[in-house]
Amino acid sequence: MASAKRSIQTVGLVVKRERPEAVTIARTLSGFLRGKHKTPIADSETAKKIGAEAVERHHLADRADLIVVLGGDGTLLGVARLVASKGIPIIGVNLGGLGFLTEVTIKEAQAALGRVLAGDYEVDKRIMLEAIIERASEETAQTFQAFNDVVVGKGPLGRMLELEVFANHTAFCSYRADGLIVATPTGSTAYALAAGGPIVYPTLGAIVLAPICPHTLSNRPVVLPDTYEIEIHVKAPDHDTTFTVDGQESAQLGPTDIIKIHRGRHVVSLIRSAHPYFEIWRDKLHWG
Repeated sequence: MASAKRSIQTVGLVVKRERPEAVTIARTLSGFLRGKHKTPIADSETAKKIGAEAVERHHLADRADLIVVLGGDGTLLGVARLVASKGIPIIGVNLGGLGFLTEVTIKEAQAALGRVLAGDYEVDKRIMLEAIIERASEETAQTFQAFNDVVVGKGPLGRMLELEVFANHTAFCSYRADGLIVATPTGSTAYALAAGGPIVYPTLGAIVLAPICPHTLSNRPVVLPDTYEIEIHVKAPDHDTTFTVDGQESAQLGPTDIIKIHRGRHVVSLIRSAHPYFEIWRDKLHWG
C-alpha cells in the first residue's frame, strides 16, 4: 500500500552497537545525511560514536521523520513498537544478508537512504496486535503491542497447557499443547513458521493461530480475519504460564487471567526495499 510522502529533515539512526560494522556504516550514513543538510540523531551513546545529535531513545519518535535501523530483525521489532503510533517510516538494514524485516544489505544502505530522501520509495503498512491481560486480582489491565506475535507458553515446569480459545466472541478451539502463538502476517515467518504455521503475505489483513506441539494432532495452524478478537483462557490452575510479546517483553499468567488479542490501532510503516518478498523468502528459506 503506497503512502503519502512526508518531508524528511531529521533521521534517527538505531544501531546494534555491539556490531562494529553497524557503527561504521552508521558513521558513514551520518556524514551522508549532513552532506544532504539533514539532521542525524541517535541515542547518546551511539551519537558520540557516529557524529549524530544525541537524543533519548524514547524521544526518537518525537523527533525523527525517518528511522534507519542497523541491526537484525530483533532490533527492528523493538523500534517498530516504539514509533508505530507516530507513523514514522522505517528502513531496516541487515548486517548479514537479507532479513525478513531488515530488507536492505549493508552495501545498499547509502543508495537506499538516498532514494528515500529523494522521495523515491513506497511504504508497506504492516498490522500490529494489541494484547490485553485482564487479571481478576487487578483493576487495571496490562496492554502490550506486538509486531510479530503474542505467545502463551508453558512455564519452567514444562507441563502441557490447556487453553480455551474464543474467536470473534464465539467458542473456537480447546488446545492441549505446549503453547499457542498468535501472529501477524509479518510474524508468520518467525516463531509461528517454526511451529508449522503458514507463510502469510505480509500486507494481508490476517491473524495466524499456531499451536506449539499440540497433543491433538488435528489441531492445525489457522488463519483468521484481522477483524476478529481472540480471547484465551488458561485452564490449568497449577501451571506457571508465560506470556511473551515479540520475544522481547514478557509477563507471568495466573489461572484466572484472560488474554484478549485484536488488531492494533497503529500500523508499522516499513519502507519497501528493491527486493521482492519472494526473493527474500527464497534467500532466507533456501528455496533455491
